Amino acid sequence: MAIPEITQILLSAKKEKGLSFADLEKAVGRDEVWIAAVMYRQASASEEEASKLLFALELDPNYATELTECPVKGLGPIVPTDPLIYRFYEIMQVYGMPLKSVIHDKFGDGIMSAIDFTLDVEKEEDPKGDRVKIIMSGKFLSYKKW
Repeated sequence: MAIPEITQILLSAKKEKGLSFADLEKAVGRDEVWIAAVMYRQASASEEEASKLLFALELDPNYATELTECPVKGLGPIVPTDPLIYRFYEIMQVYGMPLKSVIHDKFGDGIMSAIDFTLDVEKEEDPKGDRVKIIMSGKFLSYKKW
C-alpha cells in the first residue's frame, strides 16, 4: 500500500511532536480513529477540523485543502501484507459468513452502513496479555424492495 505524501507529512509531525491520536482527539474534537482516517486519506475533514489538526501538528495551514478533498477510499483489490491489517482480512475470511448470518438473523436482509458508522479501539488489561477490543457500530440498512 502506497502511503500518500500528505499522510507521511502528518505522521512525521505527529511523531516529532510526541502526540498520540488521543491527543489529537482532544485538539480536534473528533474521535481518534476518525482523525487517523483523515490522516491516511480515508475520510475528509471540514475546513475547521483540518485547521485544528494542522494547528496541533504545527503544520502549514495550506495543507487543509488536501484534507478537505473527498478521498479515494480503500486499499485496492489486494490481499494486505501488513500483518496487523492482514489479520482483519483473515478475520473476515473466517468469520465473515458467520457474522453475515447472525446479522441477517437479527435484522433481516440488509447491510451495516460504513457511512453511518463509528469505530472505537480500546485496550483491555489482561494478566495473560493485553487484549485489543474493537467496537464497530453501523446503522442497519435494509435492502429496498420494489
